[in-house]
Amino acid sequence: MNNNIESIDLEEELFEHHRFEVTKGQTPLRIDKYLMGLIQNATRNKIQIAATEGNIFANDIPVKSNYKVKPFDVVTVMLTHPPYENHILPENIPLDIVYEDDVLLLVNKEPGLVVHPGHGNYTGTLVNALAFHFENLPMNSSERPGLVHRIDKDTSGLLVIAKTEAAMTHLAKQFEAKTTEREYVALVWGNIDEEGGTIEGNLARHLKDRMQMAVYADPEVGKPAITHYKVLERFGYVTLVSCVLETGRTHQIRAHMKHIGHPIFNDERYGGHLILKGTTFTKYKQFIDNCFKVLPRQALHAKTLGFVHPTTKEHMRFDTDLPNDFQECIDKWRGYSKSHVVDDEA
Repeated sequence: MNNNIESIDLEEELFEHHRFEVTKGQTPLRIDKYLMGLIQNATRNKIQIAATEGNIFANDIPVKSNYKVKPFDVVTVMLTHPPYENHILPENIPLDIVYEDDVLLLVNKEPGLVVHPGHGNYTGTLVNALAFHFENLPMNSSERPGLVHRIDKDTSGLLVIAKTEAAMTHLAKQFEAKTTEREYVALVWGNIDEEGGTIEGNLARHLKDRMQMAVYADPEVGKPAITHYKVLERFGYVTLVSCVLETGRTHQIRAHMKHIGHPIFNDERYGGHLILKGTTFTKYKQFIDNCFKVLPRQALHAKTLGFVHPTTKEHMRFDTDLPNDFQECIDKWRGYSKSHVVDDEA
């Protein structure tokens, strides 16, 4: 039995299936014809559909089927499902289990651990670990055992895993109905003017960078997304915020915070790995570089998760401490803001 969990966007990612570098002597040729000669069992119609859906790229830019390849172009085909997705190798990877019973478990995912197999990460993922530690986990609609929702590779924090079909269905319905409690903590660039607020805006893939999500005003584009935020602590050039999800879209907090001008600190995908606020002094740049070394990922942690237990019907709420790298980065900023005059307009 598969469970439909579209509301939490388990299939929003794009995975690389093919990559080709056009040879030096290649004459101009439509990309659909070019790929037909390279991909086994590919038809021109399938390739054209993939191009229309924005899944064919030349030099990391989505192109239409009439694009003509030229020497040294890098052509990639990206699809919404990972290749070899059904081949899950059980691996003895330690799990930080914060709660477990007969029907579910809570995992505190460490930063850097990919949740499920995909391009470049067919092994070493949370799903590989789950396959080793647990037998007969139910499959979700994407054939990924136990997963009810997911968080990005470099985001740390809580995930609920279903151990039975009934628990998978019950939990999935709660996510779809937006009755779960999901709070994240993020460190973002800039001094947010308000003490809190709500970000609303449909999310869909960025027109130029398909690995990013972007906010669109057109209600016909993308899927609705709502993030509630409040300021926890101010450090002048960066702000520590709590983000509560009303919806659960791919990269929702990362895209929403960038949309309001406050990208997440050290989020390379959304530009947060650049020095966006602060002074021009060399010592300040060294301070930021040290922060990036301490926290070599986006400053985002899934701190709190609440839901109704599928069997007991009890409301359960779990909370985790910030991981050491995140906490050390905050401590550095706290010390800097106390010992330096911070111009919050810089």
